[in-house]
Amino acid sequence: MTIQATPTPGSKLLTPHDHTLIMIDFQSQMSFATKSIDAVNLRNNAALVANAAKGFGVSTILTTVAEKSFSGPMFSEITEAFPGQKLFDRTSMNTWEDAEVIKEINKIGKTRIVLSGLWTGVCIVGPALSAIEQGFEVYVLADACGDVSTEAHDRAMDRMVQIGAQPMTSLQYMLELQRDWARTETYDMTTGIAKKFGGSYGLGIIYAKQMFGASEAH
Repeated sequence: MTIQATPTPGSKLLTPHDHTLIMIDFQSQMSFATKSIDAVNLRNNAALVANAAKGFGVSTILTTVAEKSFSGPMFSEITEAFPGQKLFDRTSMNTWEDAEVIKEINKIGKTRIVLSGLWTGVCIVGPALSAIEQGFEVYVLADACGDVSTEAHDRAMDRMVQIGAQPMTSLQYMLELQRDWARTETYDMTTGIAKKFGGSYGLGIIYAKQMFGASEAH
């Protein structure tokens, strides 16, 4: 049998409007004990994800745990991307056990869930395993998560992948939402976020633009 290729994207690729992003417990107290990724990279990656989600109009849920009594405020890089958006504050370590968050997930109505936050082995594993068991398709932004050790983070990622979660990275997430540089309506936004939060890739964009007037679309 001959298979014919067609210029169409695979169904497993994310689009801006087919999933809900849940950003979990990006808070001061949680980050103090995070050792699998340094705080600068963690905040940078979280900012990239938040700004990409906001720019592409992704349905996004922001949730904290014991914000006032213990864990402190959510990273300003995230809340500034979503000014005025409600933060769902929980008592449960597993976001999926919080009735208000679940009510919001059902209200949004997307069957794909993208997770990021602290800590990988507790507050990401919990909703990942719970959502998959209930029939949701789950993606985890591995470098926008962190844990108390590299071992803890890696074993948590292994556990989630073994039951069907799909790992991604922050920059990969944003570029998958853009996917075609000919989409001019989001080109400047995507490259702007990359310049600010995209590390050496962002520096490359700045260099190419200033030195040669180059862009990915040409």
